[in-house]
Amino acid sequence: MIERNVTVEQLAREARDAFARQFGRPATQVVAAPGRVNLIGEHIDYNDGFVLPMAIERFVVLAADRVTTPLATDHRPGYRVHSLTAGQTESWPWGGAPASGRGSWVSYVWGVLDLCARRQLATGPLDLVVHSSVPIGGGLSSSAALEVATATLVEALTGARLEPADKALLCQRAEHEYAGVPCGIMDQFSSVFGRAEHLILLDCRTRRVELVPLAANDVAVLITNSNVKHALTGGEYAQRRGQCEAAARRLGVASLRDCSLDQLVAHQSALEPILWRRAHHVVSEIARTTQAAAALAQRAWEDVGRLMYASHQSLREDYEVSCDELDVLVDLARERGVPGGVFGSRMTGAGFGGCTVSLVQAHQVDAIAAHLARGYTARTGIAPTMFVSRPAAGAGVVN
Repeated sequence: MIERNVTVEQLAREARDAFARQFGRPATQVVAAPGRVNLIGEHIDYNDGFVLPMAIERFVVLAADRVTTPLATDHRPGYRVHSLTAGQTESWPWGGAPASGRGSWVSYVWGVLDLCARRQLATGPLDLVVHSSVPIGGGLSSSAALEVATATLVEALTGARLEPADKALLCQRAEHEYAGVPCGIMDQFSSVFGRAEHLILLDCRTRRVELVPLAANDVAVLITNSNVKHALTGGEYAQRRGQCEAAARRLGVASLRDCSLDQLVAHQSALEPILWRRAHHVVSEIARTTQAAAALAQRAWEDVGRLMYASHQSLREDYEVSCDELDVLVDLARERGVPGGVFGSRMTGAGFGGCTVSLVQAHQVDAIAAHLARGYTARTGIAPTMFVSRPAAGAGVVN
């Protein structure tokens, strides 16, 4: 029922084996970067607010080696990237671009390599294999993990060290300019700054990271994939971001981070209904996130759960980024309730599919998973997939 998390060491072994098969020699560097789940604080990073993610025990692993002897037919050696997930190999010459161009899976790798080369952190011609246990399209930041893993590989190959925040921002820029996704900073910061047994309270304006312990063995974080896919490049993400910026302009503030709930209510007449709803979500979600961090520090699990449910309601009604399948999963969790081991549940990620995140009693997690699976399949005809994760460490080299 609940999927087992494959260790990063096993993923590394599989990536090394695949590299040897694909390129006929051993890999000399292996690095990994985790995906993330956001406990609360959705669609807030691009509004300068607070978010509360954690790195998860699902990883993107890269196995790589420099190309020192180009093929006889290759007069412009460059990059060859094979993805075990996509089952594809992409190649492009030094100083060039992949044929699939911007927005493809390889654009996340290309973007980071290209931006690093512009900083005089060039790896030279390179072969690499991409292996991943982060679900694709599940809202768990598989793209950011791929970017951060690529930047970590550049560090390993060149001996350079990027400042952690600078590394995350470089990866975000790659996603903007090469993949065409106007994401905020949360995903990349989570993959870089992840710490075992800790959540990350990130101030997206100051970029200050505060670690919030979650080492308790009596609670667990259950991630349920609706197996309904979403695509951020479909326009909805950029549309919501534009609506938030428009609301901030109407309210006369630099960003919605600068607006209190009282101020928002006082100026409701200045906003058409759709901008009011978007702003109401952002302003109230920022408050919920800081409250949740404080409640977690006090082990006030039921208070955290109430904030999670309120977050989902706001995302569904004010921000309109949920979907029927996500709502079913949250409703099923609420039906089980605290007596059944569920403190709270909400959609996580950009929305329009993907995953829910639930804070649950650890000893009841199997029964909770069975309840969600039965109910979800009965109501939607879709089988969900689930896993439990502890907060994981951030990106690094795999020995």
